[in-house]
Amino acid sequence: MQTLPNEIVLRPRFQRNVSRMKEKLLEDFEVPEKAPFLVKRLNEHVFIKFDKTNNYFWSRLHLEINTLDTNRSRVYGVFGPNPTFRTFFVFFHFGIALLLAILGIWAYSNPTLKSLCFSSHLNEAYGFFVDSALYFWEEGRRKGKPQMMELYQFMMQTLNK
Repeated sequence: MQTLPNEIVLRPRFQRNVSRMKEKLLEDFEVPEKAPFLVKRLNEHVFIKFDKTNNYFWSRLHLEINTLDTNRSRVYGVFGPNPTFRTFFVFFHFGIALLLAILGIWAYSNPTLKSLCFSSHLNEAYGFFVDSALYFWEEGRRKGKPQMMELYQFMMQTLNK
């Protein structure tokens, strides 16, 4: 697995060429449940996640398997968070954007109306909330990294059958 740069990567991705046919690879992922992994397949997409007892926010791997030629395939992989958590994060960003718009209008209108009640504390609070959101997102990904490695190893074992 390629090392990731030291920056915020919201959904780490990778690709790998495999010297086997796509249909054979997809069949290999249709194995009975192997604890603690749950595997679902939809056409050429494979979804690997942990069962409920071992589930963490960043414990999902989405694979797409495409044909390169008659005996080779390419596997595209994306690690991602639990969809519920991701939806919460999107709504949180929408709330932050709405708050930014309101603060921008308020910050523009106060000097225009020559009001003396403008305070920079609201701008500092907004910066704190944005920094906190990015910190918790990165911290969740860091805590989920061992499970990401387990998912990757399970995928590699299945691909190397």
